[in-house]
Amino acid sequence: MSENLKTKTVKGVGWSFVDNIANQGISFLVGLVLANLLTPEEYGLVGIIMIFIAIFNCIVDSGFSSALVRKKDVLPIDYDTIFVANIIFSAALFVLCFFGAPFIADFFNEPQLTLLTQVMGIIVIINGVAIVQRTILVKNIDFKTQTKISLIASISSGVVGIGMALYGMGVWSLVGQQISRQTLNTLFLWIYGTWRPRLKFSVESFKQLFGFGWKLLVSGLIDALWREIYQIVIGKCYSSSMLGQYTRSTQFSAVFSSNLTTIVQRVSFPVLSQLQDDKQRLKEGYRKVIKVTMYVTFSCMLMLAAVAHPMINVLIGEKWNEAANMLPIVCFIMMLYPLHSLNLNMLQVQGRSDLFLKLEIIKKVFAVAPILLGIFIDIYYMLWGSVVTGLISYYLNSYYSGKYLKYDFWSQVKDIAPSFLLASVTAVVVYAVSLLPMSLYIIFPLQLVVGLIVLVALSEMFKCEEYVELKRILFSAINKLRNGK
Repeated sequence: MSENLKTKTVKGVGWSFVDNIANQGISFLVGLVLANLLTPEEYGLVGIIMIFIAIFNCIVDSGFSSALVRKKDVLPIDYDTIFVANIIFSAALFVLCFFGAPFIADFFNEPQLTLLTQVMGIIVIINGVAIVQRTILVKNIDFKTQTKISLIASISSGVVGIGMALYGMGVWSLVGQQISRQTLNTLFLWIYGTWRPRLKFSVESFKQLFGFGWKLLVSGLIDALWREIYQIVIGKCYSSSMLGQYTRSTQFSAVFSSNLTTIVQRVSFPVLSQLQDDKQRLKEGYRKVIKVTMYVTFSCMLMLAAVAHPMINVLIGEKWNEAANMLPIVCFIMMLYPLHSLNLNMLQVQGRSDLFLKLEIIKKVFAVAPILLGIFIDIYYMLWGSVVTGLISYYLNSYYSGKYLKYDFWSQVKDIAPSFLLASVTAVVVYAVSLLPMSLYIIFPLQLVVGLIVLVALSEMFKCEEYVELKRILFSAINKLRNGK
């Protein structure tokens, strides 16, 4: 890897890490306050709406952002074309969302959803306007600017949400938080960004980018539908309160899993895309990213599963006890997300969006089983079924992505197994602490301290490569800060 690219990669990972940790840290703290002020039912209502917002956002993007990042020589007309396409798609979907709101309310038997959905639908247009600006920053591996923007948006929207909740506005405080966050994020992307659209459209450019992107669109749409269908099943077959509990458990697990996935995905794709013509360097970079990423992921997710009950009871109260029961299983599900992301990124780097689509279809055939378990038996059967299908999906993803680099499923498992074992032993010790006859307010912080000590001690004892690499990066960053660089 050239020194310039290596420097950009390290900085990209660093700023992406800061972005996600600071941004999600703020969102997490705001979420704790709101969870104490609001009810599971209110969270469930917004959770239903976000199902459709997520799907519509996927359609608006249409795989264009990935196509732009991967394309080596992007012309101004390419950006203009995608911007115009995003505006058209987002406007059309907002209209669909607005007039479809009554049907959504009827389906879930929640009359409040009509107005809530019509108002929140504006998020689709707001996000559509920001896609090109964000893509340019990703392509340039400029996550420092994105960090500034997301921090401003997270802090400001948090103040809005908490203020509205304290004023007694209930579910509308969550709506206000979401809309203000997306609005500020888009606004500052335009303020900090230098690109400006010329409102031109090229059919040739659209065909070229869509030729790569449409398979990612269909893949992303299938993935989004299947990811959100769990919430549809819970909201329809159980209750908005149960959906609120599930949403809360996924939000806790997302603090680590989704953040790590986002960091890895945002940085690895543009960086590895620049190495696509050098197979050996590509494999070396890919292997190192997987090993370090999964050391952090296994450690965080298994420890989170071990502290689930004390943590949720201490931070947001007993009314969220069902979320505490779900959280350990959700952690096992989401623990594999970074691996899914890395392997699918590799298919995109290779330009194999056709395989990307093929994989999504195959995996979703397996994913039908847990959904049926949720509909006809019980929500917990659905969650455990998802753990099994997640393992199957990882095997399929790694099999196809690994063929190109000769880095298959078993090679990856061999590389990440030591990290998994270290994290598992740590999690068992941490869980054992929860069995002590003490107050949860003592047990929870004690679990965190014991977990950190055990993990570091085991990593030092067995000279874990990933731990050594992370320590080297950390000390290097500290020295640069001390030297004012």
